[in-house]
Amino acid sequence: MSTLDRRTVLRGLLAGAAVSVALPPLELLLNGNGNAYADGSELPDRFGLWFWGNGVRPEHWIPSATGAAFPLSDALAPLAPVRDAFSIVTGLEIRTATHPHHSGMTGMLTGDVYHKLRNVRDTIATTFARPSIDQLVAQAWDGRTPYRSLEVGITRFRGTDEGSTFEHVSHNGPNDPNPSEYSARAFFDRLFQGSSVQRDLVRSSVLDAVGGRVADLDRRLGTADRPRLDRHLTSIRELERRLGSNHGACESPARPTDPIDGGREPIEEKNALMSELLAIALACDLTRVFTVQFSAAGAGVVVWQVGATDSLHYTCHTEALPQATVRAATRFTMAQLSTFLQTLRRFDEGEKTLLDRCAILCTSELTDGRVHSNAEFPILLAGKGNGRLRGGLHVRRIGGNTSDAALTALHAAGLPTASFGYGPGRSTSVISELLT
Repeated sequence: MSTLDRRTVLRGLLAGAAVSVALPPLELLLNGNGNAYADGSELPDRFGLWFWGNGVRPEHWIPSATGAAFPLSDALAPLAPVRDAFSIVTGLEIRTATHPHHSGMTGMLTGDVYHKLRNVRDTIATTFARPSIDQLVAQAWDGRTPYRSLEVGITRFRGTDEGSTFEHVSHNGPNDPNPSEYSARAFFDRLFQGSSVQRDLVRSSVLDAVGGRVADLDRRLGTADRPRLDRHLTSIRELERRLGSNHGACESPARPTDPIDGGREPIEEKNALMSELLAIALACDLTRVFTVQFSAAGAGVVVWQVGATDSLHYTCHTEALPQATVRAATRFTMAQLSTFLQTLRRFDEGEKTLLDRCAILCTSELTDGRVHSNAEFPILLAGKGNGRLRGGLHVRRIGGNTSDAALTALHAAGLPTASFGYGPGRSTSVISELLT
């Protein structure tokens, strides 16, 4: 059988502009066992952050038992379809805490204190003092893919004067964030290099521009690769259809009917669409590092899908116990994480799935938004880290350092660095139960 370079892309012209369609890891690119490329190089690791704001209700989050047979808690129930592909760590706390939202963000994602900019009203404005964990990985893997990292946002950022810590997850350093892309259409155009002809891309297909090359490639593929390529190209055409159909997830929402928000966000639809786009980008090796900012720190999102009429941040502070709306919003958020993980699992990559190749740190900036706690921090580790990460476990370490989980995620991504964090946030200990 003929071979194909693993960096092959299909190139063409659309409306006078260059476009390209990257390919998934076809069997033609792999060795006979499907566990490496034909040239002997390993199939790539991926690292991601999946972040949501305002924490959880601990009593509905923490499973009632530890180990491999732990029962899913109420909040984690939506993750049942992927329970073998994630583990939960409970009992850890932020060691650099001085100001809850800000400390939780930077403590979890950098292992250090925040960089204070100024006092604001009755609070502060801050930025990250150091690069976030995703950018540590991006630096280590720099130059391996067209995009050093990709960042997407799901629910809209509603504004705050508390600095980049509240607005962005991914940071290169002080006042140097990597902003999330909130437009699915713009993200699509960026991935397929067609932003200068956006209107034409809506009416036409990037696949039309590379049709002849697709036909030539198809003649070279084996029986297993042909349906895989067809599924990949069908996914791209379906995304184009959805992006060009004035679907609510890709357009500005209606004028607001409440004082906080810009209308009823189509959160589920947008999350599914962004999940698909990001999965294709990872499958095509356009990037190996990603951040999904489901909602920002101190999230102003209105989860109307569960009956909320105010922002989640406000609801966390004002809803009477047992906070049924907050509880339902957390379940809703975990359902969106489940959608993302299931999307990754649909993409085959040799003998494994794309989800198996990922190490994903899923977390928030608080434990409990009602009392601003930084103890019992909510942390999930998802994916299988190319065989380095165990799923389906609940590990409880009361009073442990959240940087232990971050260091574990780095090791799961194939970066066995000796430590993560600084000062009281520094850790040299991984959560060994989670690593193979």
